[in-house]
Amino acid sequence: MTLPIRAPAVAGRFYPVRADELLRDVREYTSSTETPARIAAIGCVAPHAGYMYSGRVAGAVYSHTEIPKTCVILCPNHTGNGRALAIMADTTWQTPLGEVDADSKLSAQLLRRFPALQEDSAAHRSEHAIEVQLPFLQMIQPELNIVPIAIGTRDFDVLRGLGEALADVIASGEKKVLVIASSDMNHYESDVVTRVKDRKAIERVLALDAHGLWDVVMTEAISMCGFGPTTVMLTAAKLLGAMKATLLRYATSGEVSGDYDSVVGYAGIVVE
Repeated sequence: MTLPIRAPAVAGRFYPVRADELLRDVREYTSSTETPARIAAIGCVAPHAGYMYSGRVAGAVYSHTEIPKTCVILCPNHTGNGRALAIMADTTWQTPLGEVDADSKLSAQLLRRFPALQEDSAAHRSEHAIEVQLPFLQMIQPELNIVPIAIGTRDFDVLRGLGEALADVIASGEKKVLVIASSDMNHYESDVVTRVKDRKAIERVLALDAHGLWDVVMTEAISMCGFGPTTVMLTAAKLLGAMKATLLRYATSGEVSGDYDSVVGYAGIVVE
């Protein structure tokens, strides 16, 4: 059966459209003077901005993490289109580096376990936050399959419920699954303010405190776009036995643009 195609939405804008240029950039972002021992992570947080801004932070995550054949990628819904919890269970995702199929079996199990999650392509059609993760994953894991989920709700009980369902489905299977939360950090405030706000959110992630992250984002007005996906990931990771989290790299867009009056923060974190 031929799966429906999800064509690239931001190739040529967030990352190069030419395969050779894209592969060169991804290799550069994941290169290191030392070959790191890869972490058998349960989950991670990786940014999703244009590669010139966040590529090195994302690269730090993926160069230090074992990438299994199956990855669940949770992202915010920036466009506002589609369902609040949207999965594409039977789809082939295209990037300049080739095609990635959705894991239809794992997706179907998750749909049965958590009916609030719904099959929906509208939420994904123009959304960049999963797409920009794929070239990193494709380079490291050529046999990649994904479970793509866009999250457009801030309701903690719903986020916790999805995390619990995700943990149940992963625990019931035999294969290794990495849960990726695609998220940038605070948006469009000064570098000084952004670093203070981001530290508060990062502290909760490093403490594996899903509710604490949700609470500090709400009470401190931290514009972390992927706090919902990160809340889900932390909930699932804790239930799957996570014991610690490590901040691998942090940066702001000001380090590239030179504009420190209005920046976006980026954090790369692994959970194991």
